[in-house]
Amino acid sequence: MRPFLLLASRAEDAAADEEYRSLLRHGALAPGELVRVRLEAGQMPPRDLTEYAGVIIGGSPFTVSDAHKSPVQRRVEADLGLIVDEVIRRDLPMLALCYGVGIVGARAGGVVDATYGEQTSAARIELTPDGVADPLLADLPTAFEAYVGHKEAVTRLPAGATVLATSATCPVQMYRLGRHGYVTQFHPEMDLASVTTRIEVYRDSGYFDAAEVAAVLDRVARADVTTAHALVRAFVHRYGNGATARADAELLAG
Repeated sequence: MRPFLLLASRAEDAAADEEYRSLLRHGALAPGELVRVRLEAGQMPPRDLTEYAGVIIGGSPFTVSDAHKSPVQRRVEADLGLIVDEVIRRDLPMLALCYGVGIVGARAGGVVDATYGEQTSAARIELTPDGVADPLLADLPTAFEAYVGHKEAVTRLPAGATVLATSATCPVQMYRLGRHGYVTQFHPEMDLASVTTRIEVYRDSGYFDAAEVAAVLDRVARADVTTAHALVRAFVHRYGNGATARADAELLAG
């Protein structure tokens, strides 16, 4: 199997490593099957994206709609933007998580801003009729819990995007761009271990009131997000054997 490519941008090792481990866990991947590039650490080296089964864009403390950005954030966004351009142009398999909503949405012509930000918690995600019909989501129920925590979201979709999932507080929780580009606002890879790590690492980053860390930890611990993890496994299964042509046929048949 060709490996998947994880494009990460977390400078904090604890959060970056837990994100990588959670994708390995829920994608049932061996380390050699998920190649990680930490974009915040340096310039993106040239890569042939066709050497990978798919591209995964990880979450990040960066926010696309920030008014003021560090040089590192500007470089990461520029590198990711070029990759997203190629992925969209060639309709390559992509799973973009949380930060990916901002990167993909803004790059593809949508509007991303702070209107539908959500504090760290578990949200009830509901599939739209298009989501129910999408083969990638075939094994998921029409509603399930997943962890969220973001300062921005899509308020106007890129042209041609299809909304696959929504929630009461964030209208676009997942969309598809093209046939193989999947973008989620919620975190299908994030389990209790990874959300706990991120709460500790980013406790002063504005995702919640830092004085209420104990309450945040309590509310995420009471949630059952196991169903959401099936999305990661489904993406790996669908594209892990280079099966883009078969996936095309399934989507068209639906």
